[in-house]
Parts: sequence; C-alpha cells; structure tokens
Amino acid sequence: MITKKKRIYKNILPHTVWPIQLINKLEYEAINTLDITLYELMQRAGKASYKLALEIWPLSQHWMILCGHGNNGGDGYVIARLAYLSGINVTLLAHEHYILSKEAQQSRDAWLSVGGVIYPTDITWPKNVDLIVDALFGIGINREIIEPYNNLIEMMNSHVAPVLSIDIPSGLSANNGITLGSATVVANHTISMIGLKPGQLIGEARDYVGCLHYDDLGLSSFLFSKNQEAPIIRYDVKDLNSWFKQSKKSLHKYNNGCLLVIGGDIGTGGAIKMTAEAALRSGAGLVRVLTHKDNICSFISTRPELMVDVLNEELLQKSLEWANVIVIGPGLGQRDWGRNALKIISISKKPMLWDADALNLLAMNQDHRNNRIITPHLGEAARLLGMKISEVKSNLLQIAPLLAQRYGGVVVLKGAGTIIADYTGKIAIADVGNVGMASGGMGDVLSGIIAALLCQKLTLIDAACAGCVAHGAAGDTIAAQRGTRGMLATDLFEVLWQFVNPEIM
Repeated sequence: MITKKKRIYKNILPHTVWPIQLINKLEYEAINTLDITLYELMQRAGKASYKLALEIWPLSQHWMILCGHGNNGGDGYVIARLAYLSGINVTLLAHEHYILSKEAQQSRDAWLSVGGVIYPTDITWPKNVDLIVDALFGIGINREIIEPYNNLIEMMNSHVAPVLSIDIPSGLSANNGITLGSATVVANHTISMIGLKPGQLIGEARDYVGCLHYDDLGLSSFLFSKNQEAPIIRYDVKDLNSWFKQSKKSLHKYNNGCLLVIGGDIGTGGAIKMTAEAALRSGAGLVRVLTHKDNICSFISTRPELMVDVLNEELLQKSLEWANVIVIGPGLGQRDWGRNALKIISISKKPMLWDADALNLLAMNQDHRNNRIITPHLGEAARLLGMKISEVKSNLLQIAPLLAQRYGGVVVLKGAGTIIADYTGKIAIADVGNVGMASGGMGDVLSGIIAALLCQKLTLIDAACAGCVAHGAAGDTIAAQRGTRGMLATDLFEVLWQFVNPEIM
C-alpha cells in the first residue's frame, strides 16, 4: 500500500500566472492558431497526468479515478485508459446522470472501447487502492460543491492512498484560492495544465494543492510568444540573482544607504529592533533607530551596530535629513507619540515603508503617495479599505491592486502566497514561505529586509518582491532544518545571509 507520506520532488514552474478567464481564452486561441482540437489537448493532459503519476508512484498497482462531467472528467477517462492498457488495475467512478461535453464523451467512449468499466459513485470502495486521481471538477467551477460530490471528496480525504488532482483540487477556486463549500480535496500532488492559476498559489491553496506540477501541453511556443503577456508574475528563490548584483569592491557603507527606523513604544520595542536588525543583515549601510527612551540601553547592548536615540521632534527632523530611506510603524502604537512622528515624516519625498500601526493610523487619515510601500496583513487591509476580513480573503487578487490605486506606491499584501502590486497595475506573487512564519515579528523582519533593499537602490516594486522572496526563502530553510512549529522571527537571521547573497548559494 502506498501511503500519504510526504515526499519532495524537483519541479520547475513557470513565472507566468493566468486568471482562468485568460487561460480559457489562450486555450481556444491556441487551438485556432496551432490547428489542434480540444480533444487532442485533452489527450495531452491525460497523458501528462498519467506520466506524472507513474513517476511519483512507480510501484502503484491499483488506481481509483473519480471523473466529473466536464473536461476535467474527460482527462480522467484518458488517464484511466492509459493506465489500464499498461496493466494497472483501474476502478473508475462517475455520476451517470450528467450530459458530458463532446470531448469528454469521446474520452469516455475510448475508455469503454478498451474494456473499461464505469462504476456508480455509491459503490463500496476497494481496500487495496494505491492511488486516487481527482478528476471531478476543473478550474471552471465557481459554485458550492453539492452531493454526491461532497461525500466523494470526504471519502478521498479520509482514504490512506495519496491523491493526484488534475489542474486543481476539486472544491478549490482556481481564481482566488478559496474553498467552495464544506468539502475540498486535500491533494498530495496537483498538476496544472497550460498555465499556472492564482488559486493554486494564494489564499487557502497551500492547504489543498500539495506539491504543484506543471505541463504546458506543447503550447509553450504559443504561450510565450511576444503577444502573450501574463498579468501576474510568480517569483521564487531562483529569481534572487536577478535583483542582487555583485557588489563593487570599492563600496563603502554610505553607498548602501542610510536607513531611519521609527517605532517601538512602551512594551513593543522588540518589533522595531527586529526591523532594524533585519535591515542590517540585509545589507543596509547604516541604520538609525528612533524609539522610546526605555528601549535604548537594551538595543545598544544587544545590537551595538545600530545607532539608537530617543524619538522626539528635533531628532526626527535631523534624522530625516540624514536618511535615504524611512521605515515607520513596527511597535509605533497609536498614542500622540506615534501620531506626531507619522505626521512629520508624511511630508517627506524619500522612499519609505509603512507597516503595523502606521497602517492603522493611515486608515484613519488616508492619503496617496507613490514613494511608499505599505505592508498590510489581511486585517490591516480590511481596515484600510473599510471592508470585512472575509471580503478581503475572497478577493485577494483584486484587493492588492485596489489598495495600490487608493494609497499609491506599492502594496505587499501579506499571507500565504503574498501578493505584491503597484499603482501602475503590476501584480506579483511571492511563491515562498510556510505556516511556521505565521508568528509574531515575521512582518517586522520583512519590513527591515525590504527597507534595506530600498537603501541599495532597488525600485519600490523590486525591493518589495525581492524582500518577500528572501524573507520567505529564509523561513523555508529554517522549516526544512527544524520543522515549522515553534519558528521565531529572529530564527531567520541565522540563514538570511544566504538569500541576500545568492551568488554564493
């Protein structure tokens, strides 16, 4: 019996991500341009899935394949036929009361023509199944899953055999990564066809997709032609070299920028200290912290590389003249102490990053500026837009650009599959990070990394993207070494150097 033990596979995913409306458009344009049929694409999708299943589970002998009534189900019939002809025992379940699409019907007929059997969905499941193939619902579904499919999904999830989902786990929205009802397939592996979809990368996707694979179905020449520009870019650790260039040997600390970090009211000094130290460890030349007087001694004694002083109006004005880049917000609080500092820096034209309480204050007194990065989590995004958190979660790809339009500059919408958007309409997804990073202080560290990259002359959008990737990659390294539970934000400092110096990786 093949169990659901976690395994890691080397996999290359494209940088381009396509909303499903554009995927469907590209599919039909490719059919017309390349003179192929939708049935031929279905055969390619089924073959790609079959080959992947053999690669991952080469010893499997009994596959159970669940087919829906759409083209995703058609892929399942192709997989079943190929597996059956190769000598694998196949049990195929399908609901017989639906009319199939023309192509799915052709694939169903081909399955029956080789002696395949279609079992009703209410049969007792065999006990010796090695692999379950989820071909129930594809990327087009946008409604709640109903019976009998809820029950089928629950049975898949409770079975000991691993699950391969075709294109997307059934019950997960391909556009926004939200679940479409009370049951969603928890896949061990998912294979995406033609292009990656946002719902495979953001929102709740990581709870359901498992290891993501990709096959272009032979359409790469069409997909990457000059007239096809993806609206969303996916970045991961392999992209760091494109942002981090080799430093000149004659470099001095002022070339790497002077960063002013403001925050840390009574009891929250740790937040601003993590931001400041993350900036130092990401290459900022000089970092000055203005904070509450109670924090100064501990900051200097534990991190002497920082310049630390009390936050007051006189020192703030002088520091603003000195700084190349400004960060405000971590531990700032919402007292007059923090409000006055935010009011003073708000007139500066220098590159800046606002986080944490700076965002809560911004929600109360909104403005628009293009020299700023804001880094809200879902709750802060909801406050900035006057929405419920549930509305933000359901519309992540729309929320990030909307924030950029309303507030200007660049938005880093933090979460599982962080989304970066700017006021010109660019959208990116940082495909890094893990559940262990859902802990206090991780956002403070991210702010320091991004700010350090601004100091090193990266543009706002590049600093945001590179910072998110380096931050998430550091977290993934810690998770690989120790697991996710109990990960601390400061643990990232142990490995962060690897990702801001990618030339030595």
